[in-house]
Amino acid sequence: MPTADQLLRAAIASRRLVTFTLDGCRRTAEPHDYGIVDGVPRLFFYQIRGESRSGRPIGWRWGTLSKISELQILDERFAGPRPAPSGRHIDWDMLIATVSPRPVGQQPLTVRSVSGQRKRRP
Repeated sequence: MPTADQLLRAAIASRRLVTFTLDGCRRTAEPHDYGIVDGVPRLFFYQIRGESRSGRPIGWRWGTLSKISELQILDERFAGPRPAPSGRHIDWDMLIATVSPRPVGQQPLTVRSVSGQRKRRP
C-alpha cells in the first residue's frame, strides 16, 4: 500500500484531485505544494468541496501530514497553479513536490517576502 508521501507526490505530478480526512472533516482538494515547514511535513492545498471546521468549505488550507488520513487520489484532474493569497509566502525548509514551475528538493530556497524583495534563507 502506498504511503501518504508517495500518494501526494503522484497526485501533484499528475495534477489529480485528492480526498482525505483532516481534523475530522472529509475534504476534496487540489494538492498544490508538499514539503517541510519548521521540520514538519505539510500539504498546502486548495479545497474545492467537502467539510471544514471554519465554515468555509472552499479555499486555501494547510494540512499537517500526520493529521491527514484516508488519503486517496481521484481520477479527476485540475488545471494547475492558482493565484496564492495575496501578501503571503511560504518559507519551506524543503519543497518536495509542487504544481508550480519552481525547483523542488533544494535547500536553501529563495522566497519572496511580503514586500516583494527576494531573499535567501540562511
